Amino acid sequence: MNSDSDLQIAGDILEVPHLLQPPREHPATVAEFAGLARSLTADRAQWEHLVRYDATTRWYNRLRTGPGYEVWLLSWLPGQGSGRHDHGPSSGILTVLDGALTEHTRRGARTLTPGAQHVFAPGHVHEVINDTLEPAVSLHIYYPGLTEMPMHDTARCTAATPVA
Repeated sequence: MNSDSDLQIAGDILEVPHLLQPPREHPATVAEFAGLARSLTADRAQWEHLVRYDATTRWYNRLRTGPGYEVWLLSWLPGQGSGRHDHGPSSGILTVLDGALTEHTRRGARTLTPGAQHVFAPGHVHEVINDTLEPAVSLHIYYPGLTEMPMHDTARCTAATPVA
């Protein structure tokens, strides 16, 4: 019976540095973008001092850019919402940092609380609203960077209702 282990056959990968991939400076996969969002969420010192609240509209600030992507920080006072929209050719990750936001889609509504992430593909139509009594803060990553945000008629984006 052969008792060779994978380690004996291949050797210890940590002993063969040329086989290790160097860490990427910028994310390139959905998992890496989600990881970037989680690391930014955890490091409040990178974003907390930037947050502002505007009683007339959602406040937003581009926090970071990289090759082909953008990271945005948004604040939402109670009652503020995005309107029904998509993100054109961009995919995205929405992460709630503080407070709670409700996302409405054709499939229904869900409440996102701190740490919750939602990944979406191009063409995803939604409306995000702060329907609580407390302010909220969210982080948005778009790849490619956000170049358009088409608005949609509310009637076309709600769940279908039976016709009598």
